[in-house]
Amino acid sequence: MDYRRVWHAGGAYFFTVNLLQRRENDLLLRHVDSLRLVVLSVQQRHPFTIHGWVVLPDHLHALIELPANDADYATRWRLIKSEFSKSIPDREYRSATRRKRGERGVWQRRYWEHCIRDEADYRAHMDYMHINPVKHGLVSMVKDWPHSTFHRLVKQGIYTVDWAGGNEDLLSYSD
Repeated sequence: MDYRRVWHAGGAYFFTVNLLQRRENDLLLRHVDSLRLVVLSVQQRHPFTIHGWVVLPDHLHALIELPANDADYATRWRLIKSEFSKSIPDREYRSATRRKRGERGVWQRRYWEHCIRDEADYRAHMDYMHINPVKHGLVSMVKDWPHSTFHRLVKQGIYTVDWAGGNEDLLSYSD
């Protein structure tokens, strides 16, 4: 398969990053503090702005913006995934290929990336990300999910605390 990535210096990107074993796996929630520390560490060494972030049990969504002269989101994700994997106990199943390569079996090798095109695209991805815990049945109200930038955005006046209070058609969103 021919994977094509969009590289836009200073661009804003939406990402979905999945655990390798998604079924009934709450690894990211069990180690959310480690994930947070790793992200901050990578962010200090390779700056980026976090516009939105949601951690779910088996995957995460992020909308980040890179510095004006930088298009290298791949290094950031490589470091986040690698450093997080090293920060948690080595208890996951690993295929023979992963063992041979010295790789952990925490993350899917690839991730989904989308370059944000305009304000409407930005808003759609921010909304999708923040409603995701409701869509997956983890909470009934967006405000009830603790592992999200939603709370920061409410304080900034971008969302109201009762946003997505139950009148939305959740079937229009897909993972």
